[in-house]
Amino acid sequence: MLRVLISAGETSGDMHAASVMHAASAYGEAVDWWGIAGPAMRAEGCLPVATMEALNVMGVGDVLRAMPRIRHIERTLLARCEEHRPDVALLVDFPGFHMRLGCKLRAMGIPVLQYIAPKLWAWGAWRAGKLAQAQDALASILPFEETWFKARGIDARYVGNPSVIACRVGWSPDALRARLGVAPDTPLLALLPGSRAGELRRHVPILAEVAQRLRSTNKELHIVVPVAQGVAPKTLEPMLGARTHLLPRDDAEFSLRGVSAAVAVSGTATLELALWNVPTILVYRAPWLMALMARGVVRVPWVGLVNILLQRSVMPELLQRDCCPERIVAEVARVLRHPQAQYDAFAELRALLGVRDPAPAVLRQLTLLAHKSA
Repeated sequence: MLRVLISAGETSGDMHAASVMHAASAYGEAVDWWGIAGPAMRAEGCLPVATMEALNVMGVGDVLRAMPRIRHIERTLLARCEEHRPDVALLVDFPGFHMRLGCKLRAMGIPVLQYIAPKLWAWGAWRAGKLAQAQDALASILPFEETWFKARGIDARYVGNPSVIACRVGWSPDALRARLGVAPDTPLLALLPGSRAGELRRHVPILAEVAQRLRSTNKELHIVVPVAQGVAPKTLEPMLGARTHLLPRDDAEFSLRGVSAAVAVSGTATLELALWNVPTILVYRAPWLMALMARGVVRVPWVGLVNILLQRSVMPELLQRDCCPERIVAEVARVLRHPQAQYDAFAELRALLGVRDPAPAVLRQLTLLAHKSA
């Protein structure tokens, strides 16, 4: 039986790790999984040495206050490795913690596979040397990363993108409209203000004014506000009004396929919207100090993954001062009138990402690494 230390530090990593574990069960692989586990991993049978929730902290202040606890979790995990030596370690995303842990595991002779690469190509390229020390192989989810990391001495392989698999299922356009109780030809605009506390605090008031303006000028338009997991619906109340629908994301069939257009805070949601073929305006307003620092270190001309992958401005990006109701409303009107350019680009994006399911690919890479090091 393969013994695997597996670790995830936030919700998305928990889901990606659980998918790899599920693939092992589906293929009949006998694996003893243990490590730092979230609820999805625990449901798949991972024995938690520590819980993901104990690591998942946000903001510099919270991280500093949690540092003794984080260090204790690391020591506990390494002690467990001494007693019950794993054949291989799978560290999922969460690079701040996992790069340090990976170095220590490799010093113990335990091979490490890092699943989901830190975005060093955008900023922090100088950390590539540290990443090279922290893993034996890298499973990446963006096609261009394979070449970028290999040029820096890291054994990276593109395994597919999990969003591609997730976005292939879910409600059809007709099913979504039936769920909302609107006619098949009703124009729908999705507003996605983010999921983290700071994002919500900065973007809900802006998108609430956008919703108010659009409701007053377009009497046929209905607005859809997805509720991300962990977000209290009360937080989104300023965005509500006539012809507005809250749509919880905790339904396994959740999809925005068939929505006429969307305004979304930068993040994975913008990639999902592209895969659902929804013309989108990307918005983001960061604290001024963070924005100032980013201008000094970011090495890519775009913020959104779709634009980065296609190497051109497909989704309009309204950032900082441009992230204001006037500009957003104007872009919504333009995109609703002329969606075809984004439709064409999204077809190109789907071809670029391919259809490979990353979970079985990661499992194969993990197994090969364990056998190679045996």
